[in-house]
Amino acid sequence: MSTVTLDHLVVGALSLEAGCEFVEAQLGVRPTPGGKHVAMGTHNALLRVGPRFFLEVIAADPGGMKPARPRWFDLDEPRMKAALAEGPQLIHWVVRTADIDAVVARIPELGTVTPMARGEFRWRISIPEDGHRPGRGLVPTVIEWADARHPADGMPDTGLRLAAIAGEHPEPAAVRAPLATLGLSDTLKVTYAKSPRLAAMIRTARGVATL
Repeated sequence: MSTVTLDHLVVGALSLEAGCEFVEAQLGVRPTPGGKHVAMGTHNALLRVGPRFFLEVIAADPGGMKPARPRWFDLDEPRMKAALAEGPQLIHWVVRTADIDAVVARIPELGTVTPMARGEFRWRISIPEDGHRPGRGLVPTVIEWADARHPADGMPDTGLRLAAIAGEHPEPAAVRAPLATLGLSDTLKVTYAKSPRLAAMIRTARGVATL
């Protein structure tokens, strides 16, 4: 199976403004506008967190069309909406590969490989039909960029760097199995907790911050 590499973190918010304010308060740097995902009815803002690695703030686009299908990353799910009403939070992570079809064939819960676009960028990404996050956010979505370009290449270097990511889940074994298949057992350590949670520790000018 093709190897996978960390690509980006996903911070969910009820509004892009609220998400950007949250990230700026935590990391000391404000994300910059990204663009619209017309097919999903979402828009985003982006922040570089290292070479070819970035943080994405994502929210439903109030000026966009509501898609015929559920939005990705559980953004239409009532439980997610209730959680984000309490404040923006890290909800998911994404890894990239050069052969997404081979990866998804090994892990069906990743969903269907779907072509997407935002501005000049094109990619294929795994999206479950009902829009849920695999492993309640702990099993990553997989992306394959269309060409050699990567969004982080054009972002200013903020000095931010990912230190580590960690996860908690009520059924750790159910998450550890697909992570092992992806070769990510050492990347994300999953421990038991009553509720799923993803955390990212990021080095900032003020020290290590946790999302």
